[in-house]
Amino acid sequence: MEGVKPVATWRKVVAAILDFLTIFFVAGYVIALLTGNTTEGGFQLNGMPALVLFIVIIAYFWLGMRYAGGTLWQRILKTR
Repeated sequence: MEGVKPVATWRKVVAAILDFLTIFFVAGYVIALLTGNTTEGGFQLNGMPALVLFIVIIAYFWLGMRYAGGTLWQRILKTR
């Protein structure tokens, strides 16, 4: 087996930023729809729905790294 090539740091950073933004807006909007917290400009979460969003974000990164072989953007940008 050949040695693993190192991945450029900028690709890892871009993947992390895009993953966070993707899960924040997608999960945030879904949670807002389910809890009735949508606004004309998008969504606004306070209290328990906001806590649920942060738990979903943490779970996304943990499950992606542990079981899925990387998060969505890590796989797209081939950082894993």
